[in-house]
Amino acid sequence: MAKKAPNPIDKHVGSRVRMRRMMMSMSQEKLGDALGLTFQQVQKYEKGTNRIGASRLQQISHILQVPVSFFFEGAPHVAGHPSGMGEAPSPAYVSDFLATSDGLALTKAFMRIKNSKLRRRIVDLVEQIAGED
Repeated sequence: MAKKAPNPIDKHVGSRVRMRRMMMSMSQEKLGDALGLTFQQVQKYEKGTNRIGASRLQQISHILQVPVSFFFEGAPHVAGHPSGMGEAPSPAYVSDFLATSDGLALTKAFMRIKNSKLRRRIVDLVEQIAGED
């Protein structure tokens, strides 16, 4: 039997859980303990393999100190169902990048740079290195 692919919304919500957990330097095991689950179940949530129920998502939002809506920011739109939010979704590659340890470390370090002109110069440098589109 063919394996069913995870729903794009479930994958997105799971990646946002992962991103926020990593932002808080929390392990999957610690989040699992707070939820009364195994770290393997947290892994399945983060990959979108298992869908997160409404009450569980509320519990996760409390533990990770964000509103439930945080997990849906930038979520892909389902065809024929307008979001009603009035905002364009952020590109998926941004949340995918922020969900990695490198992306999170780079973002945290970058945000600690107080000089806005220096931050702009760093962005210019990285764009030159990467070769702008």
